[in-house]
Amino acid sequence: MSVVSAGGFLASGVAAGIKDNGALDLAVVTADRPVPTAAVFATSQALAAPVRLSAHNVGVQSGTRAVVLNSGCANAATGEIGAGAALATAEAVALRLGCEINEVLVCSTGTIGSRLPVEKILATLPQALASTSSEPEAGKQAAEAIMTTDTVAKQATAVGTGYTVGGMVKGAGMVRPDMATMLCVITTDARVSTAVLDHALRRAVSVSFNALTLDGCASTNDTVILMASGVSGAEPDFDEFVDRLSTVCLDLANQMAHDAEGASRVVTMEIKGTTTDQQARALGRDICDSDLVRASFFGGDPNWGRLLGAAGASSVPIDPGMFSVSYAGTLVAADGVSVESDQVALLARMEQGDFDIAVTVGGGTGTATIVTTDLTPAYVEFNGERS
Repeated sequence: MSVVSAGGFLASGVAAGIKDNGALDLAVVTADRPVPTAAVFATSQALAAPVRLSAHNVGVQSGTRAVVLNSGCANAATGEIGAGAALATAEAVALRLGCEINEVLVCSTGTIGSRLPVEKILATLPQALASTSSEPEAGKQAAEAIMTTDTVAKQATAVGTGYTVGGMVKGAGMVRPDMATMLCVITTDARVSTAVLDHALRRAVSVSFNALTLDGCASTNDTVILMASGVSGAEPDFDEFVDRLSTVCLDLANQMAHDAEGASRVVTMEIKGTTTDQQARALGRDICDSDLVRASFFGGDPNWGRLLGAAGASSVPIDPGMFSVSYAGTLVAADGVSVESDQVALLARMEQGDFDIAVTVGGGTGTATIVTTDLTPAYVEFNGERS
């Protein structure tokens, strides 16, 4: 159940000394040859050096031999020095593996604006590459090595017809649609072309990581990488492959939600009635990014008026006269007005923890599901201490 569950890949996680506490902070995932790769990157105007390098390499390469990831420093807002550090990391891995520099992808996560101690990475890379393995423990250590504010390593696996998809992700804060401060590496042993991988990855990301908003904040280092070794020989049906890939991405996204900084509950919101699915996703993001809405989740308060307020402020068209809301299966508003409901039973249900909300905003066929969390004093305290 990890990034090495699929055949043809090795991984490791070691301590390079980037983190002050001596925790694992350097991971590598390797293939024995350049393999087809697709990737989705941050949309920030302030992209980190490793994102710029990896996006370039994916665009010019014929395949990927290795992904190297560090935690503890984002290597973002570090100028030419940061760009040089990312390139030096790729060069060192390429030299060690005997491959082209553009066959190496580099990822970083951690504090923005701090200089990456690249000398520690370069000194530790030989150990990291020499200790790679296909054993589950190696995959677990790689997942641990990319953690920042995460409290648990996040891994997932799905099995298709003759092939496997496995992956790891980090992310517990600064997560909103368009990925924000998350790193994810997914592998498969299916035989899939780069073009098909790209199409499949974008579909899977749209219903998983891009449907997740934990605090409405975006970052500079977002990366999701998908590699296919092809060693199983299986050439999957496209729809089945997208389904298996989406299963892994949804599992990882759900783990991120349940490990969100300071959160006490996960809320799944279904939006219906927009003209398009894209509009439904955008509206769901706008509603779930509202501090007032998320604070009401913490209070276990079915305050549907806050949902209407956030929806009305969105650029997505809604019909207030059709606005209907259900909390945990209990209808509280229909056609824009409150309806009678068993508030005692509903409040008791919401106090139990996670719950679902269904929102109808019009008569269209657009739908989307957004996953978010409540806004708690613990979140404010945690991030205030890290300021």
